[in-house]
Amino acid sequence: MTHRTDLTIQHLGPADTDVLHRMLDVFGQAFEDPDSYGHARPGPAYLQRLLGSSTFIALAAEQGGEVVGALAAYELPKFEQERSEIYIYDLAVLATHRRRGAATALIQHLQALAAQRGAWVVFVQADHGDDPAVALYTKLGTREDVMHFDLPVRGA
Repeated sequence: MTHRTDLTIQHLGPADTDVLHRMLDVFGQAFEDPDSYGHARPGPAYLQRLLGSSTFIALAAEQGGEVVGALAAYELPKFEQERSEIYIYDLAVLATHRRRGAATALIQHLQALAAQRGAWVVFVQADHGDDPAVALYTKLGTREDVMHFDLPVRGA
């Protein structure tokens, strides 16, 4: 665990499904999308498998016993070299706890995990117009302008 003032960063394991549910609540509230993060939640066995996976990383920022920030990431093993990349899939902090270092603490904890795992980079996407996210990621890393495409899965 990482400590920053009274903030604690917890790296979740298979026994922490209750904390993962609280993280999903944070994502739903922070992104103003409670249906996506609360409507069809996976069952306990699925969540335990996910949290036990070597390629999924869940970090919770807790303050006073409350989850106030959450980060979900995936380790992507590479094929061209024996190394991996870490992709931040979701990162959110409750509006009442923003601009206090929670997002930075989550990312720094992830960077330390990435170094332990031998990953060569942590990367994240930000949407145009999400100025706070762009400012945070610009402060912490190097910007690349890329395009993102969603390709449908046939027969799904």
